Amino acid sequence: MALSRINLFLSKKELEYLIYIGFLAGILGGRIGYVLFYNIHFFIQNPREILKIWKGGMSFHGGLIGVICFIFCFSRLFRKRFLQVSDFIVPLIPLGIGSGRIGNFINGELWGRVAIHTPWAMIFPRAYTEDVLFVNTHPQYSSFLEREEGLPRHPSQLYEFFLEGLLLYIILKIFTCKIRPIGTSTGLFLIIYGIFRIIGELYREPDIQMGLLYNFLTIGQIFSFPMIGLGLLIIVRSYYSLSQDRKG
Repeated sequence: MALSRINLFLSKKELEYLIYIGFLAGILGGRIGYVLFYNIHFFIQNPREILKIWKGGMSFHGGLIGVICFIFCFSRLFRKRFLQVSDFIVPLIPLGIGSGRIGNFINGELWGRVAIHTPWAMIFPRAYTEDVLFVNTHPQYSSFLEREEGLPRHPSQLYEFFLEGLLLYIILKIFTCKIRPIGTSTGLFLIIYGIFRIIGELYREPDIQMGLLYNFLTIGQIFSFPMIGLGLLIIVRSYYSLSQDRKG
């Protein structure tokens, strides 16, 4: 039967290959995704900047594509089932996401949208340029900017840490405690992350070079909808395959 408690057997060599090369695939995919999805015109004009990852600029969705490509190659090379390998990996991903969001908060980057009347809003010094742009279109807040040397913003990094890191980890941990059809953990991850990312983007300041599509959607939200659809498809097919196995 197509059931698994995610007890994928891996030799020491296979596990090392999965961890180290998978990590590199995520980094490479994340950088390429950022270049292609978020700032392609800048990098066409400044190709040397592509390698300067220490300046920031990573795309989770690009990293996900990179990891998917790696898992496909890994599965073919070591003769494993693709979804069984991905089921083994996805419960660990929220830990990395959560750590990254805490790092974003500590570095004062990827700040949230302006939240004048939110009690727990914070001022991010590195957002001052965007604060000025905001005041240009909302002059009623100009005196506030001069007085506080910055506009209060949602600490969206912490929202995303809670949703995409902590809460997603707990959900996957509970879900994987019992035997489930192979692929359902992967599908659930794609669905829940996609939903949480869409929610988090409501409070996160869009990339200045991208802005909002139709004055409503961010690029992160746009890429999250296909994730949800793919996750639903995987879960439906997993349970369908299980039902067919039982009939057989």
